[in-house]
Amino acid sequence: MSIAQNLLDIKSFLPENVTLVAVSKTKPVSDLMEAYEAGQRIFGENKIQEMTEKWQQMPKDIEWHMIGHVQSNKVKYMVPYVKLIHGVDSLKLLKEINRQAVRWRKNINCLLQIHIAEEETKFGLNEQELEDLLHAEEFKAMTNIKIVGLMGMATFTDNQEQIKREFNHLKKIFDSLKNQPTTQNLQPTTLSMGMSGDYQIAIDCGSTMVRIGSSIFGGR
Repeated sequence: MSIAQNLLDIKSFLPENVTLVAVSKTKPVSDLMEAYEAGQRIFGENKIQEMTEKWQQMPKDIEWHMIGHVQSNKVKYMVPYVKLIHGVDSLKLLKEINRQAVRWRKNINCLLQIHIAEEETKFGLNEQELEDLLHAEEFKAMTNIKIVGLMGMATFTDNQEQIKREFNHLKKIFDSLKNQPTTQNLQPTTLSMGMSGDYQIAIDCGSTMVRIGSSIFGGR
């Protein structure tokens, strides 16, 4: 199956309110261009250096999403062009994103990553840490970032009930976040959950954004 055909098949399944992020990490620009020619405009990368190189080479109407764990010292390289940062998991990181955004006179959209999996290897905030961050005076004073939603990854398991439970838990946190008064910094509309192996469950649980790589581009 071609990349273009894979994209068409996935898009035919996705509801209208669900955004597809094509996860293109480790893939050559030629593969991304095949997806681009088939109409895909949103690409997700997990390494800033690789994403920056691809941004330099590819058409400028592409939305680049940083979906991996972000190191504070690399933020400056992506601020000029990044559209959405998915994996924000600390106030410290948010401060650096805001600092670089001020410097570049940009406004950066971010998702806060919530830890919902049973695996320790996954990054993310717990519910108390989320509350603490949102109520921190430092957060309220940030002028150049906006939290537009949440992101989470389920446990890597074949147990679909467990995956469903974890996604439902994230949806519940997201719903309570949406019930908070919106501010300049907090306007949650996006729930990014679901990857190649579990995006159908994620959509059933209320995801509005899925991150799909191998089902589009094939295995690494």
